Amino acid sequence: MIDVMDMSETPATELPHAGETAAAPLGAVLIVDDSLTVRMDLAEAFQSSGLRPIPCADLAEARAALAAQPIAVAVLDVLLPDGDGLDLLREIRSAPETADLPVLMLSTEAEVRDRIRGLQVGATDYVGKPYDRTQVVSRARALARRHDEAPVATRATVLVIDDSQTFREELAQALSADYEVIAAENGEQGLLLASDYRPSAIVVDGIMPGIDGATVIRRVRGDIALRATPCLMLTAADAGGGAELQALDAGADAFVSKGEDVSVILARLAALLRHAETSGPEAASLLAPKRILAVDDSPTYLHTLSDVLREEGYDVVQARSGEEALEMLAAQRPDCVLLDLMMPGMGGREACRRIKGAPETREIPLIMITASEDREMMIEGLAVGADDFIAKSSDFAVLKARVRAQLRRQQLEDEQRRVREELLRSELGAAEARAARRLAEARAAMADELARKNKELEAFSYSVSHDLRAPLRVVDGFSRALEDDYAGALDEHGREYLARIRTGAQRMGELIDDLLELSRLSSSQLDRAPVNLADIARDVIDELRRREPARLVAFEAEREIVADADDRLMRVVFENLLGNAWKFTARAPAPRISFHAETHAGGTVFAVRDNGAGFDMALANKLFAPFQRLHDEADYPGTGIGLATVQRILDRHGGRVWAEGAVGQGAAIFFTLAQPRSGGIG
Repeated sequence: MIDVMDMSETPATELPHAGETAAAPLGAVLIVDDSLTVRMDLAEAFQSSGLRPIPCADLAEARAALAAQPIAVAVLDVLLPDGDGLDLLREIRSAPETADLPVLMLSTEAEVRDRIRGLQVGATDYVGKPYDRTQVVSRARALARRHDEAPVATRATVLVIDDSQTFREELAQALSADYEVIAAENGEQGLLLASDYRPSAIVVDGIMPGIDGATVIRRVRGDIALRATPCLMLTAADAGGGAELQALDAGADAFVSKGEDVSVILARLAALLRHAETSGPEAASLLAPKRILAVDDSPTYLHTLSDVLREEGYDVVQARSGEEALEMLAAQRPDCVLLDLMMPGMGGREACRRIKGAPETREIPLIMITASEDREMMIEGLAVGADDFIAKSSDFAVLKARVRAQLRRQQLEDEQRRVREELLRSELGAAEARAARRLAEARAAMADELARKNKELEAFSYSVSHDLRAPLRVVDGFSRALEDDYAGALDEHGREYLARIRTGAQRMGELIDDLLELSRLSSSQLDRAPVNLADIARDVIDELRRREPARLVAFEAEREIVADADDRLMRVVFENLLGNAWKFTARAPAPRISFHAETHAGGTVFAVRDNGAGFDMALANKLFAPFQRLHDEADYPGTGIGLATVQRILDRHGGRVWAEGAVGQGAAIFFTLAQPRSGGIG
C-alpha cells in the first residue's frame, strides 16, 4: 500500500525533506569547532537555512550530542582542544547508528595528503578554511537531504498541487495505484516539495490562491534541476479555449479539464512520463558550489591564485605536483583544474594526459597555465587534452574570466552541475514564493523566543549594571568625601583634579547607562528631541583638549546643526567619531577636524572629516563590523567596537553611516538621521 503525503496540514516552516513524515522536525546539524566565532557564524547560517544547529566546542560535547539525539549532518574541525577530529570521525564510522552519517570536514587548508587522509578515514566532503559560509551551508543541506532520503522508489513520483482538498484526495487515491504520490494544497508548498523531492511529474491546478498553476510551472521551468520535469495543468471545467493557450504558454506539457473523467488525467500523465527524458542519478555536486584544483610547484603563486579564486566564491584545493593532483582527483572530484605546465617530477603535460585519459575525470574542465607564452607550448598543451591555455600574470582578471567560461561550458553540457551562486539564488527565489506564509506561521514561535531572549538580556544588563556601578559609586563617594572634608587642604589645581575625577566617574555612570540602553534598543523607545549636534561636537572636542592640552588640533563646525535625535546617544556617536579623528590625526603635522552638514534632495547628510592616517577604501566594509581594526594596535590603540556602536545607534535612529578615505589623506564619516522634525544650519 502506498503512502500519500498531503502537506495541506503541515506548517510551511516545517515542511519535511524527502523521506521524512509530515510531523518530523527539521534536520539537526552538529557543529564541532573550538572557535566560538566559527560556531556562532555557522549556527546563524544553518538556522537561517532551515536546519537546527547544535554547536559543540570539543570532542566531549560532540560525543554527548551524538548520543542524545539524531543528527542529519556533522560539520567537524580537525584540530580540537581535547583530541583529533579524525578520531571522532572514526568513532562515527565504527558505530552502527552513525556509520552512514554525512560528515563535512572543516579545517585549515593544509597539504593535499591531509585532505586525502580525512576523506579516506570517512569524511563525506571537505572544505578548507577560510571558508565561505554559504558554501558550507549549501553542501551540508545537500548532504542532509541525501542522508534523509528514503530508499529509491521503484515507481515514479507524482506531485499533485491543488487547493481543493476533495479533488486532491480523489486524484491522489486514483494515482496511488501506479505512482508514489505527494500532495500540496498551494503553489508555495508545491514548489518547496518539488525542490526537495524532485518528482517524476507535476500535476497542478491552474487557478489557486497565491501562486497559481501557471506561475508554478514557470518557476519549475526556470530551475535548472527541475526544468525537464513533465507538467500537467488542470483547468476549470467551464474554462474557454484560452485555458489551453494559457497552460501551454506557461510551459505546461499538457492540460486537462477538471470536468473530464479521472481516467483521462491518468492517460495524459502516463503519456507524458513515457516521453519524458530519463535522467541519470543525481550528481553529488548539484547543490554544491564549484571546487577548483590548483596545481603549481610555486607556493607563492599557488597561495596568491587561491586567494584570488576564493574571493570569487570558489573552494580551492591546492596541489604542488602532478602526482599530488592525481591523488587528489582519486579522492575528491573538482569542477575545474588549473594545471601548471612546467613542474618537477610529473609535469603538466603528463598530468593532463592522465586526467583526460581516465573516464571518470576526462570531462573535468582543465586550464593549463605557464610562465611562458611560447606558441608551440600552447599547441602541445591543447593537443594533450587541455581545454584552455593561459600565461601566468599578476592580473588575474583574464584567468578568472577563463575559469568562469569553462564552468559555464561544463554547465551547459551537464545541467545537473550548478555553480554555488545559482544554487543559492534558486533557493532564495523559491523561498520568496512561500516567505509570507512561512513568516506568518513562524511569528508566534518567534515571539515566544524573543520574549525569552529579552528576559535573558534584561537579567544580563542588570548584572553588568550592578557590577560596573559598584566601583564607580566608591570612586564618586570617596571623591565627594574628599571634596567635603579636605577641600581646604587642596590648592586650586587639586580641587580641579578632584572635580574632574567626580565628573569622570559620573560620566562613566552615564556611559554605562547609555550602553545598557543601547543593548536594549530593539525593545526600548528613543528619547528623541531637537538637539544641537554642533554643541555636542564642541563639548567632545573640549574634553579631548583637556585630556591632551599639549596637542594643537584645529576644529571647525557651524554654530548650530540641529537634528531630531536622542541627546545622550548622539553624544556617544560623537565621542566615537571625534575620538577616532583625534586619535588618527596624532601624527599629522597640522591636524584638522571638522563637523558639517549638507542638505541634499534625500535629506541632511552630516560629516566628520579629518586629515589623519586615513584607510584603504578596499577595506571600508570592515570599518563598522565589531572588533575589526584597520591599523596596528601599537600605532593606534583601541577596541574596534566604537564604529559598530555608532552604526547601531544611527540604525536605531532610522539613519545610515558610511565612510570614505585614503591612506595618509584622512577620512570622512558620513551619516544621516531619518525624518527630522526640526532643524537647520546656522
